[in-house]
Amino acid sequence: MDSLKKRLALAANALNRLRELTEKETLSAVERDALIQRFEFCFEIMWKCGKDYLLDMDGLDAASPRKVIRLLREVGVLDDEETEQALSMAGDRNLTAHTYDEKTAITIATRICDYEPLMRNWHQRMAGEDAP
Repeated sequence: MDSLKKRLALAANALNRLRELTEKETLSAVERDALIQRFEFCFEIMWKCGKDYLLDMDGLDAASPRKVIRLLREVGVLDDEETEQALSMAGDRNLTAHTYDEKTAITIATRICDYEPLMRNWHQRMAGEDAP
């Protein structure tokens, strides 16, 4: 449980850093790259929080982001729509790691602004807080 609490605290900080950029009206190329980098970090810590949560709370073990997301739906952390969005987010995370195309970066940066509230709600539910 301590591992989960520590990871959730790190995730809260990372999500706050992500929000700094998702709230901006326009982004320079450097800010867009920073947004994508922060998104990558947030996604990584969120799925690992999910992994810890599932193990601690439900005794479920999952080794991949997609499996964690699907199990979080089964235990009620995510609903069906959020699960679909989270799976899309996982796909976009994979693209950011392997794609250096300007057009793809712009497209993904736009979607990150939609993913940020999802990750925040996901975090709040795992932390035992009511999502807004």
